[in-house]
Amino acid sequence: MEYHSIMKNIQIDEAVLIIKVSKLFQLTLSKDELYEITRGVWRVSSSRCEKVEYVFSVHKEVVKEVYKVNTWHPALTTKYQTRTEKDITLNGEISMNGRWEFLGHVAESMIRDKYINKSVSFLFSQGAANPLKYVNC
Repeated sequence: MEYHSIMKNIQIDEAVLIIKVSKLFQLTLSKDELYEITRGVWRVSSSRCEKVEYVFSVHKEVVKEVYKVNTWHPALTTKYQTRTEKDITLNGEISMNGRWEFLGHVAESMIRDKYINKSVSFLFSQGAANPLKYVNC
């Protein structure tokens, strides 16, 4: 059983994009694999994503990692180390039109300590299908 702090009133002060990675998440993921399933490829608003400072990688409503965004790019225009194009597009079944990916790095300790292992469940209505949520953007 995994332990995490649940804080219903967590205060998010930064411009954040929360990404639920639950479909691809596994406890055995390496740090690089978690980064790559989090960074791409998503149907996001190009104007809104430009405002995003940090991306939260979320599994089961709990923040697993926080990334500082450097730049956004159209889907599949940057190199992946742990994922193939075939894997990302589900063997060509997913169109990359309107999808984006970011390049970034693990956020600084002060930001990570503030959010990792905290619940963001209060931000999502029950049964919400969209894996993305903008906060302060």
